Amino acid sequence: MRLTVLGNWGAYPEANGACSGYLLNVDNKNILLDCGSGVLSSLRNHIRYEDLDAVFISHYHPDHVNDIYTLHHAIQEAYIFGRIKEPLRIYGHDEHFIFSLLSYKESCKAEIINENTMVRIGGISIEFLKTNHPVTCYAMRIKGDGKTFVYTADTCFMSELIHFSKEADFLLCEASLFNSEAGLNLAHLTAGEAGIIAKEACVRELMITHFPHRGDQEQLKNEATETFGKEVKCAVKGETFEIE
Repeated sequence: MRLTVLGNWGAYPEANGACSGYLLNVDNKNILLDCGSGVLSSLRNHIRYEDLDAVFISHYHPDHVNDIYTLHHAIQEAYIFGRIKEPLRIYGHDEHFIFSLLSYKESCKAEIINENTMVRIGGISIEFLKTNHPVTCYAMRIKGDGKTFVYTADTCFMSELIHFSKEADFLLCEASLFNSEAGLNLAHLTAGEAGIIAKEACVRELMITHFPHRGDQEQLKNEATETFGKEVKCAVKGETFEIE
């Protein structure tokens, strides 16, 4: 199992950066988790667009979905010229009209996810947990290659995330707030809360992401490390991590 960070910013990208987007290679499949602003050009540094096997959109805030519409054109071209034979499956919830926009002509097909959904792609299984966010949003638990990977997407603290992340090999967790900002924005986690979830769930590795456009990311890392009790990774655009 291999994770490549395509974007790590919340809300909007910094110069030469990108918002939420993560490429997970597992069981020889390329799975894109979220497709926010700037993600598509970042993806092309690692694989061809037509090499994607599936896309999962956690929710429909622009920093998680904006580049899906540009991806449509890349996949449609690959379909027209025969580089792909089957439509790309794009998974998202159907509680908003944007779900209908995930499909595009013959080349992209929207598929529904919810807490009762179990998606299987080859030897991979993906389960979902509705998070506590102002809009419907789903965390994802992905198993394959003998490993378990959990992506929180956007959320405030909820004890259900501890159970959902239990004994994961790798937890990719949003950390949009500094500990001093606790209570200022109930839609997101503090870095310390990310560490608490990871510690209580007994996960092996924790990476924080979805960074704010203020303060020092090193401070976020230190605050998460303090509550996790082990060193925490920060998501860095373009870096790849082997989950072993």
